[in-house]
Amino acid sequence: MSPRVEDALLILYIVALSFPFIFGSNGFLMIYYYFRYRNRQVAQKGELKELPVVTVQIPVYNELYVVNRVIDAVCSLDYPKDKLEIQVLDDSTDETTAIIGQKVAEKSVIGYDIKHVRRGSRQGYKAGALKFGLEQAKGEYVAIFDADFIPRTDFLRRTLPYFANSKVGLVQTRWEHINSDYSLLTRAQAIALDGHFVIEQQVRNKAGFFINFNGTAGIWRRSCILESGNWEADTLAEDLDLSYRAQLLGWQFVFMKDYTSPAELPADVNGLRSQQFRWTKGAIEAARKILPRVWRSKLPLRVKLHSTIHLTASLVYPFVLMIGILQVPAVFIKHTGAYDATFMLMGGFIFAFFGSFFFYLYSQKDVYKDWRRRIYLFPVFMAGS
Repeated sequence: MSPRVEDALLILYIVALSFPFIFGSNGFLMIYYYFRYRNRQVAQKGELKELPVVTVQIPVYNELYVVNRVIDAVCSLDYPKDKLEIQVLDDSTDETTAIIGQKVAEKSVIGYDIKHVRRGSRQGYKAGALKFGLEQAKGEYVAIFDADFIPRTDFLRRTLPYFANSKVGLVQTRWEHINSDYSLLTRAQAIALDGHFVIEQQVRNKAGFFINFNGTAGIWRRSCILESGNWEADTLAEDLDLSYRAQLLGWQFVFMKDYTSPAELPADVNGLRSQQFRWTKGAIEAARKILPRVWRSKLPLRVKLHSTIHLTASLVYPFVLMIGILQVPAVFIKHTGAYDATFMLMGGFIFAFFGSFFFYLYSQKDVYKDWRRRIYLFPVFMAGS
């Protein structure tokens, strides 16, 4: 291998290592903000003069095994029936539609204002369904639950008081994982999601950065959705897209770390792969759409930088792949002994690994008393990551 080829490969290798280093090092920054702001109150609960009309939307696509459960849970919400509207936004193409029809009929008979909403097409997918439902909705506030969620009975009682502040456009709750102990796969997913909710969402909210609606287990002020341009279907991450558009207009979001909404994690690799594809592709699409607006805004530089890290985090994966490909030639180059100083310098990139480790460690310590028992899963999770 010629020196020029070796130089070129090493440059590519260093560039590839730089991206995981940057995003991994952000873990240290998040931990710093975590300790600095963890006792800060983002928003105070107020008192609404009277209970508002609330619409609960349940977007569904071929969820025959769980749709009855989520409808039962939503109907069990501790809220007056005359102020609660339920929309089952059904885009299903299988027997789920018949199951929903029967369940909606049962609930309607006993006094629930529940509607089985069907469209002529699946145009816009989830975003299209939410927008279609919103056009018909009665509620001043709109809660959204995916079919695999089981909202607690006091969800509306706990979230609505934050809307006494007229600037609050969204209240997002933390996800709880009812099947996290099912397998190593679900345990690893739980760790990843805990890192996002317990550290990222909490810290961003308290430090003054932008957070995002997680697509479910949250409640919107209807006027916030409409003022921000409504649901748009030009990305797979319609929740992330709308969240940034709303916050760019000055709307405030509230994240409730200490209140959870139970849900199931994907229990098989195919379900996880499909979910991760949507999240990864959607985040990149949202970044391409939203980041120019972020950088043209008058937001503080630190908010712009953090928003960039937030929206582009998925870019790290192609560079991890590049590292894997370049690993073999890098080993041969190292054994020549001609680049010892360079490889010693590159050893510093392992620093980023510890940033990620502490990031997930503190996400477990914050919310679980048995966090020590969970440490043994970290190598599995990090390897999977």
